[in-house]
Amino acid sequence: MSVPGLLPRIPAEAGAALFTDARTAYSFADTPVDDATLTGIWELARWAPTAANTQPLRVLYVRTAEGKERLLPHLDEGNRPKSASAPVVAVLAVDHRFHEHIPHVLPIRPEMKEHFESEPAQREAITSFNGPLQSDYFILAVRALGLAAGPMGGFDPAGIDKEFFADNDWHSILVVNIGHPAGPPAFDRMPRLAHEHALDWA
Repeated sequence: MSVPGLLPRIPAEAGAALFTDARTAYSFADTPVDDATLTGIWELARWAPTAANTQPLRVLYVRTAEGKERLLPHLDEGNRPKSASAPVVAVLAVDHRFHEHIPHVLPIRPEMKEHFESEPAQREAITSFNGPLQSDYFILAVRALGLAAGPMGGFDPAGIDKEFFADNDWHSILVVNIGHPAGPPAFDRMPRLAHEHALDWA
């Protein structure tokens, strides 16, 4: 019997898939990822909380040979083989024109659209905090749908923005390789900090 006010806990196997058993992938099997799955990742990730429901994250899925040819030169040399092997590479970006959607996503405060239009520093604050927050949820959504994620720094944001986002105000913040791993991890899982070293109480 459910108790009012208490949220359900996910099963242990779901927690393992999202956290304890999940590994960053560095090479990928030649198994395609279909459009429905890629759309499904967003359908989960879009529910992440953001300030005033502003939702500044945008996603570019790069999966064609032509798209990879345009993307790979903007990655650090050591990252190129990983992205070349992935069936899909997601470029996560923030939209500095996010406020144009406020009448839809924040109908109780539609006037905030005009407020953010006149306050570029506040728009920057929204994207710099909430974009990475949504990116974290995006990675969990990838794992929730049975895929491996390989998030990477080591790329030229300005180069990617010029190559792919010249016609809008999106700015890349993270590159995530997506697919099925080519095999078992190449090394054992690295230790994580125990609670004694990471938690405090007040």
